[in-house]
Parts: sequence; structure tokens; C-alpha cells
Amino acid sequence: MAKPVLITVDDDPEVLRAIERDLRREYGENFRVLRADSGQAALEALKRLKLRNQPVALLLVDQRMPNMTGVEFLEQAMEIVPDAKRALLTAYADTDEAIRAINKAKIDYYLMKPWTPPEQGLFPVLNDLLEVWKKTFLPSFEGVRVIGDRWSPKTHQAKDFLARHHIPYLWLDIESEEGRKLTADVYLDELKLPLLLFPDGSHLLQPTNIQIAERIGLKTRAEMPFYDVLIVGAGPAGLAAAVYAASEGLHTVMVEREAPGGQAGTSSRIENYLGFPSGLTGGDLARRAVAQAQKFGAEILAPQEVTSLRVDGQYRYVTLADGSELSCHTLIIATGVSYRKLNVPGSDKLTGAGVYYGAAMTEAMGYKGEDVFIIGAGNSAGQAAMHLSKYARSVTLLVRGDSLKKSMSKYLIDQIEEMNNIVVKVLTEVTEVFGKDKLEAITIANSATGEVETVPACALFTFIGAMPRTNWLQDIVERDSKGYILTGPDVLHGEMYPRGWTLPRSPYLLETNVPGIFAVGDVRYQSVKRVASAVGEGSIAIQFIHQYLSSL
Repeated sequence: MAKPVLITVDDDPEVLRAIERDLRREYGENFRVLRADSGQAALEALKRLKLRNQPVALLLVDQRMPNMTGVEFLEQAMEIVPDAKRALLTAYADTDEAIRAINKAKIDYYLMKPWTPPEQGLFPVLNDLLEVWKKTFLPSFEGVRVIGDRWSPKTHQAKDFLARHHIPYLWLDIESEEGRKLTADVYLDELKLPLLLFPDGSHLLQPTNIQIAERIGLKTRAEMPFYDVLIVGAGPAGLAAAVYAASEGLHTVMVEREAPGGQAGTSSRIENYLGFPSGLTGGDLARRAVAQAQKFGAEILAPQEVTSLRVDGQYRYVTLADGSELSCHTLIIATGVSYRKLNVPGSDKLTGAGVYYGAAMTEAMGYKGEDVFIIGAGNSAGQAAMHLSKYARSVTLLVRGDSLKKSMSKYLIDQIEEMNNIVVKVLTEVTEVFGKDKLEAITIANSATGEVETVPACALFTFIGAMPRTNWLQDIVERDSKGYILTGPDVLHGEMYPRGWTLPRSPYLLETNVPGIFAVGDVRYQSVKRVASAVGEGSIAIQFIHQYLSSL
């Protein structure tokens, strides 16, 4: 934590230097000492410190100053740093004014000039004040502060981005007193929410994910133009491939369009992953895997997106969203799948304002005591239901099929059945969502009875099916009609070699119709949609890559 600040204010340069010298000598080891030659300059300094979230422990102020007296300054300073101790330096003739200021400006003490020697006239008083301050001081939050409207999609996007990249942040509603004060302290021509305040005092207005990434130090540009292995996608499969490739000495880079962890990274609790009997969150799994990959030297570019692919002999080239190009010997496609959009009236307008895709763990605590709904019947939906049930008054799981048993693990079904505030409605679909600036109600229909009802709703979390993002592969890599990538035997079409294949062998198990290009995880045709299988495929792919590279 940054050192708490002591500020001394006096318009006499000689006096100001002297008291600053004494304060630094006595308190410099544990406190940062600042000086100001006027009340206005001190107020500006306090505002900057407030934006940086740096604690102010003491204000030591001269009473007789032009334009703004010490008491007038302390009255205004109290609004900015209400917890700081306030001491007034006065001449003998100002004693009556100092006594009146005890009530008027809530000063804690007044000292007579001259204070020399400070060991007798200054330090004993300040020591007592600082000791009291330390006992009541609560360390302030040191991460990013996000100020915005709770129902703003852009605010949700910023919070979700920070959370998925494991960046600590403090959320402040623009309607809160603290939110209003902080926005007033930032010099803005126009306030565009969300407003992000950083520990160094800088800020961003309505930023894109790329802008946030650059400010918090995420890596979006590669160090080299060429790699042995280039991995597209940082879900469990991609992360496993990065760990194994880098640990075996291959120059490895991974490109992720959103945040490491992929769809699994948004899971609130994974309880059937080997080695974690108490379970772990998807975020924890992603964080550990990222640290492991980076330990071995893998580069991770996020957020960064691959937009196209081309092949030239034994080299594979990808173009990134910023226009740069990377080349490699081998390419692993591990882009996973994305949740399908809810195609009902009103859903697009309310996305991020009550309608969410995935678990949206950043929003869960905001629905304490509210009624929320979940669409889906897979493990992700079940995990989200269990997580939300800790906060919401009720959680209703809307299932299109007639049972959860076809798509959800039994351990989750058992847990859901034991929760009194989780209701499962089968054969049910959402047909419309309502709300002006935020979600207010949804219409649900029962396909068996034909019954239709509109019910109040604060939040709707959607986990409906999945679709691969593989359009950037164009006509180079073979896919099925839904966009899933064909690998191994599936690309042969009953023939000995795929069409256009140039090597005297059949494709390896996870290899596509293009030699040296592999697909792993959920994006692969007929893959097992589980974290463990994705990790396994990412690991196995590196063995095939070694075999491929040895033949070059």
C-alpha cells in the first residue's frame, strides 16, 4: 500500500520549508509528506490524491493565509478527506478563532507558533493524532475503480473483462455518494460511463477492451514474427497445449480474443475435474494454467483476435485484428464455442442490462434477494444455478426438454434438487423479454400444455447451445455444416488421403485436412464437451506436432 500522506499548508515559504523538513525527519519513513503554499493548491492536491485512492492521514494548516484562511480550507478539505486528522497552526492573537474552529471546521487540535523545538512543541501532539488515525484507518482499495450505471451494457462489459482477466476492481454505482464525488473530481468535458479510475490517478471514459488491456498492461502484440506453435484460443484445450509445447522447448504463442479460460473460465464451480475434490472455479483453473504456461515461456496475447489464415508451403500465416501477421510451422485451433444468442423480441436491447450470456459471475451479488431465471440444461447452466442460489431469492431453470438427465451430470442434478430456492421448469421456453432500460419481465411458454405466462424477472442468464467461431478459416480448413472442424479419420471421406493432401501419410488423430494444422477441444467435430477431455486433447496435440516437425 502507498504511504499515507501528511500535508502541510502555509503561505510563508520559509515557515513552509521548516515544517516540511521537521515532518520528513520525524515521519518520512512511514508517511509521505507534501506541502502547499495556499489553500487552493492544497485542495487541488487532495483531489488528485482522492483520484489515486491514496489515504491522507493529517492536515497541518496555517490559519493566516490570503484568499483562503486555514479554517476555510479545512472546512472544504473535510468534504474530500473526512477521515484525515486536522490541526491548525495559529499565532497567539488567533487563539479565539482557533477555539471557534474546533466546532466549525471540526479541527482535532490547534498548535501555537513557534513550535520549536519540534520534539516538545510539535511531535507529541502529532504523534497522538496519528496514533488515533491508525486505529480507525481502514486501508483503501488499491485496484481499478469502475463507476457506472448498473444497467449499462458497457459497464457490464468493462466489469466482466476485468474479472475474467483477474484484475481487482471496485464497482461504484454512479448514483452512490462516492460515485458522484469521484466523477465530480475528474476534469471532464463530457461524462461517458463507465468511468474507470486507475491507481496512478489516470482514467478512461467508456473504454474498449483493447484500451483497458493496454492500460492494465496486458500483452496484445507478439515479441517475434515466427513461432514453432501458434495456438488460437485460450480455453482449457489451448492452455494445455501451451503448457506442454512451451515446457518442451517449442517457441509458443497463444492468441485469445476475450480472456483466458474460454467458456469454462466463466464457470462458477467445476466439481468433477480430476484432482480437485472440493471443486474450483473456472477462473481459478484459467489463472493457474496461464501462470504455468508463462512460467515455461509461452506468450499469451489477449485480447487479440485472428481474422484470417493462409498457407504457403510449410508455413502457416494468421492475420490479427490490428492488421499484423504472425507465421508458424504448426497451428492449433482451440477456439471452443460460444453461446447462441437468444432470438426473441427484446433480447438484443437488454443484453448486458439484465440479459446475460454465460454465468456473468460479476453480476451475481447484485441480485441478492431478487428473482432470476436461467435458460439451459447443461452443466454450465447447473453450475450457474447453484452459484446464483447463494444470492438470489429464487432461481428458475427453464429447460426446453423434458428432463435434465440427458445433458447434465448427476451430481449437479442432485445438488439442484436439494436447493429450496431453485425451481426447474421443463418443456419451457422464453418467447419474449420486456423492459425499457433494464429487464423487467419475461414471457414463458410450456410446449406440452400450451400455457403462456408473463412473469417479473430481474435477470436472465442464457446457456443455449453453442456455435463455433470458425468463419476465419474460410475454405482452407474443412468443417461440417455447423462449422465444427473435421480432424483425423473424419477428413478422409472414405478415401486414403484428404483432398489436396501432400504428405505420404494419413492425418494424425487431431490433424485437419491441412498438414500441420490441428484442432482441439470443443471446436473439433464430435469432441467430448468436458474440461478434462479438452485438456487431454490439447496435451496430446503436442506429441503429434513433434512428429510433424521432425519430418520438415
